[in-house]
Amino acid sequence: MAARAFWNGHIRLSLVTFPVRLYPAITETEKIKLHKIERKTGKRIHYSNTTEGEDIIEASDIVKGYEYEKGHYIQIEDEELKKLRVESKHMIDLVQFTDLHDIDPIYFDRPYYLVPDGRVAEEAFVTLRDSLRSSKKVGLGQVTIAGKERIAAIKACGKGLILETLRYAGEVNRASEYFSDIPEDADVNKEQVDLAAELIKRKTKKFDPHAFKDSYQQGLLEIINAKLHHRKPKLGAEPVKPGKVINIMDALKKSLAESGGAKKSTRTPAHKPARAAPKKATAPKKRRKAS
Repeated sequence: MAARAFWNGHIRLSLVTFPVRLYPAITETEKIKLHKIERKTGKRIHYSNTTEGEDIIEASDIVKGYEYEKGHYIQIEDEELKKLRVESKHMIDLVQFTDLHDIDPIYFDRPYYLVPDGRVAEEAFVTLRDSLRSSKKVGLGQVTIAGKERIAAIKACGKGLILETLRYAGEVNRASEYFSDIPEDADVNKEQVDLAAELIKRKTKKFDPHAFKDSYQQGLLEIINAKLHHRKPKLGAEPVKPGKVINIMDALKKSLAESGGAKKSTRTPAHKPARAAPKKATAPKKRRKAS
């Protein structure tokens, strides 16, 4: 299990309260990070806190501010923010339960693993987990993470629970604003729709995240290794540019003929990393996840 919890607090279900720990369910450690450096010297670029007049400001002299008019701010001290009485800072109060499919996926933001904090919390934790699983419901409340209060959706996941933060209604743009010009009842050939449905059926399989590779990260790693070994990077063929679709029906028929009866794999060929000469660049190691 991860060495340090991201958040510690309690879950409250009516009169039942028990302590829990929160761990990130996703990681960025496998991503290759690039820094900004000066082209001539290769020295790392650092940024300083400066005013518009380019005066360097000490960290102790920096406060947060709300711009109520152009160039005019109301200063807000960190001490004032700490005084805000937000109960969700240390308590997730489950005030509602709903079906998972009732929550539009566009509202989901970031997942976390929830585990009981100590043996005393295990009975209540398992009771909540099993009741959520049997009822096929999601518990809703609010949680404060990194100083921001978010909607929290809690659901059963294996032996534990997953908490997913949700976006507020005001954070999501209305789809109607973007879809207004799309015809609702377009005159589409039924055979054409049936062909597309058949193509979808042939390409349908159980989701496996390991079947998809981050080609950008793989290519970036190959470029780094190639530069370390003073050779040209082996990046493979250029991606095929989409051609103009002249006839949708013909394109669908050709796609079905090419797919045959077998389902094609979505795996992309991985670039073989270069053998170490001076030193081999490797993708950052994956952090062990909470079970």
